[in-house]
Amino acid sequence: MLRSASMPNSLLPIRINDLRLVKGNRAVLGGLDLVIEESGITVIMGPNGAGKSLLLRCLHGLITPDCGAITLGSLAVANSRDEQAMVFQHPVLLRRTVLQNLAFAAPEIAKSAPRHLVQALESVNLADRADQPARMLSGGEQQRLALARALLSKPALLILDEATASLDPASVLLIESLVKTQSAMGTKVILVSHDQGQARRLADEIVFISNGQVAEQSSAKQFFTTPQTPVAKAYLAGEILF
Repeated sequence: MLRSASMPNSLLPIRINDLRLVKGNRAVLGGLDLVIEESGITVIMGPNGAGKSLLLRCLHGLITPDCGAITLGSLAVANSRDEQAMVFQHPVLLRRTVLQNLAFAAPEIAKSAPRHLVQALESVNLADRADQPARMLSGGEQQRLALARALLSKPALLILDEATASLDPASVLLIESLVKTQSAMGTKVILVSHDQGQARRLADEIVFISNGQVAEQSSAKQFFTTPQTPVAKAYLAGEILF
């Protein structure tokens, strides 16, 4: 069943309390606190090494933090995985055809309604590639396939980690369009992006992370017009941050 914007999202609000993660001798997440209450698209921004991707991996249950708590609605991370989907910067595809990659990810759909797999490929302009080896696709095509695969489960939460970095403009445009459509259907979207133009196009909310902590959280309009912290102002001005 398609999600609808009128349906309550079972994974909201997302509450992250005192999240800490140490790599070597460095606290890459240093007591991070964050509450995401609203539907729509939240874009996480910040300098390299700020902890953005690690935060997403903790949220998706791929990394266990050293301490802290994450709840999504009334669920712990481990109990929310069936309602989440994540797309990485570099997609991992099976040594199978494009269509077989979708069938492997959604065996019940492949068995009961295989036409939905074809429709998923049509939505990312890959229907004519269905029988080709997935790993022979271009970078943009692979990422579009990864997104189609993620959306098959109709997730309540869609997480994207730099999913359009270095892609061709046509693929970026298509992926952004699909993300906006999915958000309008009621899916909560959280994505990391270094692209300020993309953030302006997509974001309802900005979470700015610096040195493993949330430095600023506001509406996208406020963030881009009147950032409240010196580090956010410097970032938007194109200064190099460490």
